[in-house]
Amino acid sequence: MKYKTKEEFLDTVVDNYKDQKEFHQAVEEVVHSIWDTAVANPEYGKFNILDRIVVPDRTIIFRVPWMDDNNEVHVNLGYRIQFNSAIGPYKGGLRFHPSVDLGILKFLAFEQVLKNSLTGLNLGGGKGGSNFDPKGKSDKEIMNFCYAFMNELYRHIGRRTDIPAGDIGVGGREIGYMFGQYKKIRNAFTGVLTGKGTNWGGSVIRPEATGYGLVYFVVEMLKMRDDSLDGKIATVSGSGNVAQFACEKLIELGAKPVTLSDSGGFIYDPDGITQEKLEYVKELKGVRSARISDYAKKYNVEYFEGKRPWSIKCDIALPCATQNELNFDDAKELLENGCFVVAEGANMPSTTNAVRHFIDKKILYGPGKAANAGGVAISGIEMSQNSTRIPLKRDKVDGLLKEIMQRIHTTCVKYGSKDDFINYVDGANIGGFVRVADSMIDQGIV
Repeated sequence: MKYKTKEEFLDTVVDNYKDQKEFHQAVEEVVHSIWDTAVANPEYGKFNILDRIVVPDRTIIFRVPWMDDNNEVHVNLGYRIQFNSAIGPYKGGLRFHPSVDLGILKFLAFEQVLKNSLTGLNLGGGKGGSNFDPKGKSDKEIMNFCYAFMNELYRHIGRRTDIPAGDIGVGGREIGYMFGQYKKIRNAFTGVLTGKGTNWGGSVIRPEATGYGLVYFVVEMLKMRDDSLDGKIATVSGSGNVAQFACEKLIELGAKPVTLSDSGGFIYDPDGITQEKLEYVKELKGVRSARISDYAKKYNVEYFEGKRPWSIKCDIALPCATQNELNFDDAKELLENGCFVVAEGANMPSTTNAVRHFIDKKILYGPGKAANAGGVAISGIEMSQNSTRIPLKRDKVDGLLKEIMQRIHTTCVKYGSKDDFINYVDGANIGGFVRVADSMIDQGIV
């Protein structure tokens, strides 16, 4: 092994990638889990796997000029980070949001490598997007931007090379515009993007997949304690696709979600968010692009402006909004109020100290790379359907999603069990790492 301690290795990562704090955080969490495994296998040292696995295969940055409805020209930055293809073509979402920068996308791409590995599917890891903000833009402006973005991105992707999907700010509409432009440029109808419309190659339950998969993972965690979702109270952050469909599955399986949030604050509905109320949320956040505060007005419940829902008493907490939304103080308050299950629907929503608190207190804690892998799992299934030109029915796809989430859980248990406690962080990180590292060794120094 080239490095004597993990701290020595992590110092080199910080020195090499200054000002990429989210990336540092992601690498630190993984390295703390995998260090002993890496040291114990001399092949990992011989092939210098640690240094190689934290460096992307390539990072692509480009300008995206586009014109708004007033004929004014704007320029945004576009990115695609192709991080690791040891087990398959690059796979990962595109994010359109003002916060997008190199550090955030590198952390997301690095996490994606291990997440995709855990699914058992042959998918490498990547991520991309732009600092473009779709909020407040007309359909025409969004179409103009998507066309301009794809005018460069098309050079770097392909169904056997890199298959992007959606992420924050990129839904079915944006995927449609980008796919249309790719098809026109390439004159080829291929499965180069996932999250497509079901009329033209998309998979059923793709919008629901991350939220449903999250809840399926929680079900598996609870089984380890001979428990179930029935009657459990759940706090959920976010109000987009992941949060909405996590709520939907919670309701179906007998739990009671009581919160939702957006960047303005959160609502608390002690009577529970029912399916009827959830349909209103879908309209609110989809068709109308309104604020979650409107829910509070309609159903006469409390709205907490500028706050997050972790002060509310619950059994289960599902952070489904964004990175680092749940800190150490939140973690303490959650557990003091009786919460004993935390599973992440977003990517890295819990800070490092919050995660350590969950593990120290030995609650059921499912990290994002395991718990929210349902979306990429169904993307992989969509790729399979595109290759065969045979669409699968809803019950078949849902069954495959459950099977993949159970497989991820089994891997976490295999690598994370010690002294009658399952450390899902270690299990996910080691399980994802070993598959990628072994594949890198098989393929030599490339």
